[in-house]
Amino acid sequence: MSPPTQPRTYPHGVPCWVDTEQPDVDAATAFYSALFGWTFTDKMPPDAPGRYVVASLDGQDVAAIASPPDDSDAKPEWITYVAVDDVGATAGAVAADGGVLLSGPETVGPPGRMASVQDPQGARFRLWQAGTRLGAQRVNEPGTWNFSNLLTPDPDRALDFYGPLLGWELDPALGAGMFRVPGYGDHLAHTIDPGIFERQEFAPPGFADVAAGLARVEGPARWDVAFSVADRDESAAAAERAGGVVLSTSENEWTREAVVRDPQGAQLTLSQFAPQEWG
Repeated sequence: MSPPTQPRTYPHGVPCWVDTEQPDVDAATAFYSALFGWTFTDKMPPDAPGRYVVASLDGQDVAAIASPPDDSDAKPEWITYVAVDDVGATAGAVAADGGVLLSGPETVGPPGRMASVQDPQGARFRLWQAGTRLGAQRVNEPGTWNFSNLLTPDPDRALDFYGPLLGWELDPALGAGMFRVPGYGDHLAHTIDPGIFERQEFAPPGFADVAAGLARVEGPARWDVAFSVADRDESAAAAERAGGVVLSTSENEWTREAVVRDPQGAQLTLSQFAPQEWG
C-alpha cells in the first residue's frame, strides 16, 4: 500500500497509538523486529532516565517500546492510547465516573500531552492530546496495529463509562461488540481515505465509524491489542522462534487469529483478515 499523501489524524475518541513497556527494551525490539519486520529509533537522549523507542515499517511510525518507570510494578502489556481534544478535562471525567487517574496529565515535550488512566473495571489505557505526534501513521496492513478490543466482564457498565467519556456508541445494526465514533468515517473520507464508503458499500450503515471492539470475558478487564498479519500460522511460528508463546488460535467468519505472549509477558493478538467464502 502506498503511504498516504497527508498524515493520518485521529479525532476525539478514536484510538490512535499503541506501545508496550518492557524491562529489557533491546530484547523486546529484537523480538518485534523478527515478528513484524519493524525498525526502531530511540527518541530519548542518551542521558535520559528511560527509553522510548519508536517502531517503524517502511519509514512510517506504527508503535513503540518503552522502559517502565522506576516505580512501576505493572506487568508488561500493550497499551492503547485514545485521542482526546483536552487531556486535562477528559482525565477529570475519568475520575468523576469511577475510573482512576494513574498518572498525569503531563506534557511529554513537543509530541503531546498524556494521562494514564484505568476504567472502573480495571482496564488500563492512555489519553493522548496530540502535538507533533499525531498517532500511528500506518495501520490495518501486515505488520501494523489493526484494532483494540476492550475485554470486560460487564459490557453494559463499560458502555456507561466510555460512551459519555469518549462519545462511543454501540449500534445494534453493527452487531454486539463494535464501538463507533459518529462521524469518524466522514473524517477518514475527507482526509486520507476518500474511497472508504465506496469500498464498504455492502457493510452495515455506520461501519466506517467503528473505532474499537467490545467483548464479554470472565476475569479482569483489559484492553487487547491486535496486529494485522498476512498469514496467522506463519506469524505464530515466527513468534515462537523468537521466544514467544502461542496461547491459543481461533477462526471466525472474518479472521484467523492467534493470541501470543511475548518473551517478557505482554500479550497480543495476531489477526489475519480471511473472510469466508459464502456460496
